Amino acid sequence: MTRIVVAFPVPRERAFDYLADPRNRPAWQSSLRAVAGVRDDDSAWTDVTVVPGIRPRMRTTLSEPPYRWVEEGECGPFRARLELRFDEDAAGCRVTADFAVRGLRVGGLVTWGSRAAVAADLRRAARLLSRP
Repeated sequence: MTRIVVAFPVPRERAFDYLADPRNRPAWQSSLRAVAGVRDDDSAWTDVTVVPGIRPRMRTTLSEPPYRWVEEGECGPFRARLELRFDEDAAGCRVTADFAVRGLRVGGLVTWGSRAAVAADLRRAARLLSRP
């Protein structure tokens, strides 16, 4: 499991609502072109990645607005889990992301290799939310 903490210049309710909505993902997640098949309750969707043919099926496994949100996904032999926690601070909130990829004995390497991209994606989301 890898942990990343990013400051967001908005209240945690706003950060939670934005990050938990899969329709917003392509705007801030660099690996996505789109999301498809989003259920009406946002509990499941398919990530359409920039890598042709890679389309993980995702689902929300926990939603405790505005405190905690968890998604899990699978694509072939790989399983991924992302947990976001939202804590207030003087400038808005802090989003703590814990994530891991498992599968084919290389999940730890994939997790480690994804760290910079996940941090950059969350910083991009924070910048997008800071705009009027």
